[in-house]
Amino acid sequence: MKTQVLFPFLLSLLCGAISQPIRYSIPEELAKGSRVGNLARDLGLNVQELPARKLRVSAEDYFNVSVESGDLLVNGRIDRENICGSKPECALEFESFTENPMNIFHVIVAIQDINDNAPHFLAKDIELEISESALPGVKFSLDSAQDADVESNSLKKYTINPNPHFSLSTKESPDGSKYPELQLETPLDREHQSSHRLTLTAVDGGTPPLSSTSQIWIKVTDANDNAPVFSQDTYKVSLRENAPLGTFVLQVVATDQDDGVNSEITYAFLNAPASTTPQFSLNPNTGDITTNGTLDFEKRNQYVLGVEAKDGGVHTAHCNVQIEIMDENDNAPEVTFMSFSNQIPEDSDLGTVIALIKVQDKDSGQNGLVACHIQEEVPFRLQSTSKNYYKLLIDRALNREETSEYNVTITATDQGKPPLSSRKRVTVHIADVNDNAPVFHQASYVVHVPENNPPGASIAQVSASDPDLGPNGQVVYSIIGSDLEPRMLSSYVSVNPDSGAVFAQRAFDHEQLRSFELTLRARDQGSPALSANVSLRVLVGDRNDNAPRVLYPALGPDGSALFDTVPRAAEPGYLVTKVVAVDADSGHNAWLSYHVLQASDPGLFSLGLRTGEVRTARALGDKDAARQRLLVAVRDGGQPALSATATLLLVFADSLQEALPDLSDHPVSPDPQEELQFYLVVALALISVLFLLAVILAIALRLRHSTSGAWGCLQSGLSSKSHPVVPSNYNEGTLPYTYNLCVASHSTTTGFNFLNVTPEVAPPQDLLCDDPSVVVCGNNEDLKISYDPSFAPQVSFSKSKFHLLHLYLQALCPLSHLPSYFLG
Repeated sequence: MKTQVLFPFLLSLLCGAISQPIRYSIPEELAKGSRVGNLARDLGLNVQELPARKLRVSAEDYFNVSVESGDLLVNGRIDRENICGSKPECALEFESFTENPMNIFHVIVAIQDINDNAPHFLAKDIELEISESALPGVKFSLDSAQDADVESNSLKKYTINPNPHFSLSTKESPDGSKYPELQLETPLDREHQSSHRLTLTAVDGGTPPLSSTSQIWIKVTDANDNAPVFSQDTYKVSLRENAPLGTFVLQVVATDQDDGVNSEITYAFLNAPASTTPQFSLNPNTGDITTNGTLDFEKRNQYVLGVEAKDGGVHTAHCNVQIEIMDENDNAPEVTFMSFSNQIPEDSDLGTVIALIKVQDKDSGQNGLVACHIQEEVPFRLQSTSKNYYKLLIDRALNREETSEYNVTITATDQGKPPLSSRKRVTVHIADVNDNAPVFHQASYVVHVPENNPPGASIAQVSASDPDLGPNGQVVYSIIGSDLEPRMLSSYVSVNPDSGAVFAQRAFDHEQLRSFELTLRARDQGSPALSANVSLRVLVGDRNDNAPRVLYPALGPDGSALFDTVPRAAEPGYLVTKVVAVDADSGHNAWLSYHVLQASDPGLFSLGLRTGEVRTARALGDKDAARQRLLVAVRDGGQPALSATATLLLVFADSLQEALPDLSDHPVSPDPQEELQFYLVVALALISVLFLLAVILAIALRLRHSTSGAWGCLQSGLSSKSHPVVPSNYNEGTLPYTYNLCVASHSTTTGFNFLNVTPEVAPPQDLLCDDPSVVVCGNNEDLKISYDPSFAPQVSFSKSKFHLLHLYLQALCPLSHLPSYFLG
């Protein structure tokens, strides 16, 4: 069926909702699926955007919207009589909603009546008693028929079958309803005909017209010539709703001029709709009308009652009672959330709509005017849109980390006296957004780790917190930089990505690595991820794990101590030698002190506690032994302290020749290992001697005619090439000594010359001359001996070692020129 769009356009929007509703008009009882109108077009919406806008209506029992075309379709039975009753105008008012953005539109669909209801009588038979004395022109009101249709389709007229005694006319009551009135046209004669039967027909104005009938049975009685008369044809009264049961409404009064039984009047309601009479009761004797049920203005605001007064005979009279129901403020406002977003991102813009609220009050007038407000102090506000609709908007910036949810109470209050109000509470949850980067609990970290730590142990703990929720607040730790080489980083440290614990992957050595710095990152799991960096400085603490190492004096190849010579005329304070030691540790652990453990003569020498310098404490006496032995201990400052020892052999002599007898008396160690070494040295010496003899003979043959004096110097063969190694950063004390030994073959006095050699001086080369006259060169008054480990015959100053020296000198120089004490 074709529908008519009354206002097919949208007017300007007011706060997201149109100010004028869209109107349609359709007949009732349309089939399901019938088209009412194109709602999408009338709202100015594109059909393609309907799925995203989610166009829908609130009156889903009657209508729905086609997603494909945007048409408003009938979704259920539309019965005008059931919806509006007897109201002359009937319309369905509802709202349509769209989202993205959220908007509301008002729609009114007028329901046109069709002639789908025939008139009907409540009683199939109507019985009347008419006195035969009734005069022509007497009228009798009959029960009216009911027609649910309105306007042109409502009941229009009544008819009866032709009868010479009666005629029928159609009357209209004050409420607009029509009722039949039977009029006596000619006198009745009970004796001629005691009863009459008429057929009453009610016809409506539809096309085609519908009708129904009822039978009128008329009994002719004896005469009663005066009918009752009401004081008013229409009684009007106002009554407040919710009046208590039994409340007096009014009294109808009728009088009859007859006497006796014919003047006794009884009252009764005319046959009225069932929805009317149960609300009131009528006293048949007094005519008092009282309430018999609950009156509700919101359901019905007016009642029209027909009252009949009947005398003791057959005469009746009729009147109407109009009761106006006055409204009272007996309905609190109702708050309904038409749309509500439970989860609101914390970065939502100001003005974002999170709920659409409808407020309605069933009362009318001032009692139905409603105002809304938010009870709590929350970052939201209400904005009135149109006709009892409100939007709940974001009014201030949200921060989930401060408040994760809000309880919002919407209070609606009407303007009645006293005012009534209602509340509805909702909880708005704030959804987390990754808007907070992790924050370390310290600006930087410094940890002290003692060296020799166990690998795999935790050395530090970094911690960062992120107030965000879920993955946005889940922190993962990593190492992103270091002053270590990248290839070495993973072998030194690692970090637990979940806990932030930093682990050592190896044992640290303070002597190799004093400190290093790491850059750690804390990164959350949000999208996009946020991160923060922090520096961690690891200081490797020193432990006393290195004992002092004696650089000078060094031991001989066989483990025996070397000797130093002291002039016999040395004054007190004379610097004899210096014990040089180093400690790889640092700080207090490398603070060395020197102590005398054993001394042949404790009072003869003094030892510097910090310098290690050995000086004479007094002059040498006649009774003092020429050979002195000092056992020196070098201790560091660690706890517990570590130490090393050095043995000093000191000989008081003015020359090497003078010192050698004392040295030959040095007892030979009975160690079997030393004896084995001795035999090995002897065998090697014999082989060397044979080789040297062959070389000497060859050189002698070539140089036989040479007139120049030849010198035989044994250089650096007897001097130490393995000097004590002093680190470049060692600045304390005096550097150790190295010496050269030269022998003159033509001199009657044999001596040893000890020369100081600095690291800058190139190592000496061995010189060998075949001239039998060899001169001893010496310019150092301090007589000391060092050795060269690279030289095959190991030389010491034990008695057996001097025998080996004697064999070398025999091979190099004429045996007649050697001192006798070399022969042992």
